[in-house]
Amino acid sequence: MFYWILKVILSPFLRTFWRPWAEGLENVPAEGPAILASNHLSFLDSIFLPLMLPRRVTFLAKIDYFTGRGLKGRAKRMFFSGVGQLPIDRSGGKASDAALRSGVRVLSAGKLLGIYPEGTRSPDGRLYRGKVGVARMALEANVQVIPVAMFGTFEVQPQGSTIPKIRRVGMRIGRPLDFSRYEDMADDRFVLRSITDEIMYELMQLSGQEYVDMYAQQAKDELAAARAAAAAASAEALSTTPAQATPPDTARGAKPAAPPRKAGTARAGASREAD
Repeated sequence: MFYWILKVILSPFLRTFWRPWAEGLENVPAEGPAILASNHLSFLDSIFLPLMLPRRVTFLAKIDYFTGRGLKGRAKRMFFSGVGQLPIDRSGGKASDAALRSGVRVLSAGKLLGIYPEGTRSPDGRLYRGKVGVARMALEANVQVIPVAMFGTFEVQPQGSTIPKIRRVGMRIGRPLDFSRYEDMADDRFVLRSITDEIMYELMQLSGQEYVDMYAQQAKDELAAARAAAAAASAEALSTTPAQATPPDTARGAKPAAPPRKAGTARAGASREAD
């Protein structure tokens, strides 16, 4: 209930300032389960994507959004629950299996599940390699995958930005992808990689983004390491720069030595003395 109340309250505000557009809405089924696999440019993706769909969308979101303390933590937890976010632990291992089961439960209930195959937001607006969890869920739940490309959200609020800019955003929804030919092959890692790569290819085609064959988190780690190294090098350079030396005589208050005279002036003075 809170999901729809929040949507009714936020819709006029979001539609007035950001004027979201949508293409391919007819590709989303009116009922029944499906996975909405989207590129991930900004925190705002999880707001504008469900805003433009008539059906409720449940997203798998990192558990950090739900574990905050104090008034701010409770408000954040209420908001993310209200917009259809489902907390998952993304630390890997057993946590990944739990996330998979959570997604399959949503799909088994006949709902739409939103997922970002890249696993995290793009650090630079490019499209990164997808993780195979989306493929495993599609096979486990035997559902179609609908690719969704978001536009403009990176420019409105990239990662690290607090206040969103006013700029039009939109999304383009592709035709559903059917992977039923891989039925009972959810444990084959080559099949999972093939399915995931096909999904990412469709996202690249829909979005027009440059594709990077690297996980987005790895790109973030490398970028953070490069920044840290640059900051350390800058600090070291500042600490090792010698202070400008002060001439000893000037430091004791003595007058600085007179500049040497030109050779011609010196000879003229010598001639006068001889006369």
